[in-house]
Amino acid sequence: MPGMHYDIVIVGGGAGGLELAARLGRKLGRQAGKERVLLIDRSSYHIWKPSLHEVAAGTLDVHQEGLSYSILGRSNHFSFLLGELDAFDPVAKRLTLKPILGEGGRVLVDERGVTFTWGVLAIGSGSNLFGTPGAEQAHLLERTEDAEAFHTRLLAAFMKASFSSEKTMSVAIVGGGATGVELSAELIEAHRELLDSIGAEQRFRLDIAIVEAAPRILGGLPEKISDQATVALERKGVRVRTGAKVSAVHADRLATSLGDVPADLIVWAAGVKAAATNTGYGLETNRTNQFVVNDRLETSAPDVWALGDCAGCPWIDKDGGTEGRLIPARAQAAHQQASYLAKTLIARLGQRRVETPFVYRDFGSLVSLGENKGVGALMGGLGGPNFFVEGLIAKWAYISLHLDHHRAILGTPKTVVLALARLLQQRVAGRLKLH
Repeated sequence: MPGMHYDIVIVGGGAGGLELAARLGRKLGRQAGKERVLLIDRSSYHIWKPSLHEVAAGTLDVHQEGLSYSILGRSNHFSFLLGELDAFDPVAKRLTLKPILGEGGRVLVDERGVTFTWGVLAIGSGSNLFGTPGAEQAHLLERTEDAEAFHTRLLAAFMKASFSSEKTMSVAIVGGGATGVELSAELIEAHRELLDSIGAEQRFRLDIAIVEAAPRILGGLPEKISDQATVALERKGVRVRTGAKVSAVHADRLATSLGDVPADLIVWAAGVKAAATNTGYGLETNRTNQFVVNDRLETSAPDVWALGDCAGCPWIDKDGGTEGRLIPARAQAAHQQASYLAKTLIARLGQRRVETPFVYRDFGSLVSLGENKGVGALMGGLGGPNFFVEGLIAKWAYISLHLDHHRAILGTPKTVVLALARLLQQRVAGRLKLH
């Protein structure tokens, strides 16, 4: 297949990459009969990553929620190419995609080459296993496929427990960050939904333990939020074990500094680390394999930028200093970076240069604790006040973040229709996916 060339190539269709492609596509449109922007992703459809814990629990159906990149490209005037990055040459401004394989390893599509004038890497990050023995046995929630695989195992474990003599199943979650906390709450909701649909003789108890090495869960958030979340989870029956460092992962238990934690299912939700393959793309990386970028999101190579979790971007404070801090791996950071880079790249196309640096604004954090419950701090910022919210208000605010992401790529009318369709589907078919 002959090589392809685009003005702007974006690798990675997560929150930041997709929003950037949509913004640029709508602005630039078509030229000489083809789109000027290309988005590349290894999946054919998009799921907002912060909702993967819902997919894992079965309270969100990816077949209804997933958005086709091809359809999004058609409506937003960007091209989409399915593929996984294999090689990246920032000097030649060329990248190579791995072959696409079918059943039995048969090659369906050969490797392909793409050249670009400007390139953006938005390939996200993965889990940091910290070299823990046996950690590869745990379930990860990095991709939609991971969440679906866990859900399949979860349904099997539910079935086994409902017909066992013990009538108990247990889940251990390593990591008390937002993912671990939200997953535990969503599993409680899924279990409750299941009990409402089966007979009394099949009901079983679900034991969930969150294992966190730090002194408290949600360590990156204000202590007040951590305390509120701990109380809410314990009231739901979740065991929160802080100060417990995992030393090994076994098939049926976690070995920790505070003793063993038995588990039928184990999920690893601790630590964030970019892919080791990032170090082989000819760009400067840091100790967690993130691409080192400056305050304009520029990598060490000209005309190549990085955004989102894969970028180690300095966090500029209100006085213009960085104090060695990096912008946290959050969806709101990727959203803001996509908006900034859209302006930067449009300026480059006009032979101009954006001189103002990227400044991250922390709008606070929200954590979902199940249906109609949540905690969070809104309008948190650099020296600004925090407004603490909880309960239904926090839950609605949390949902609004998801809808705002959809609005950025679908527009307001389609987002409203999508939200209503999801609500009606839950009313008709129930909230829990049992197949």
